[in-house]
Amino acid sequence: MAFFSKKDNVALDMQTISTLISEGCILDGNLKAPAFARIDGQITGDVIVDEGLIIGEKGSILGNVITKEMVIYGTITGNLNVNSLEIKATGKVSGEIRTQTLAVENGAIYNGSLSMTQNNKLAESHKISKAAASAQKVIEV
Repeated sequence: MAFFSKKDNVALDMQTISTLISEGCILDGNLKAPAFARIDGQITGDVIVDEGLIIGEKGSILGNVITKEMVIYGTITGNLNVNSLEIKATGKVSGEIRTQTLAVENGAIYNGSLSMTQNNKLAESHKISKAAASAQKVIEV
């Protein structure tokens, strides 16, 4: 019996969501969240989530995104810096993607450039300069 065994990896869709931007919500400004977030509303601004991010079918982001894991069912217009990315059949992405792993379902739409690397610190090392230098408000959740 192992009391100190490694935790099993849990799929992003099964994680406890600490931040939710629900359908009908509109956020103009940057968003920074410490854990897992789900966006079903609209965000105009940069998004930085420390652990993982799910964009629901009705969710949209007009801005850049930095996170470790990401699943896209909705729409993103902007650059993505992630370690692991899944674009589902209903997902639409326009912009540059920097990632280690990529899974794209049939029906997904992607327009832009793709850069893949084996570096484990990809999402953490590439900070979006606009997010830091932007005059927009940053909302920390």
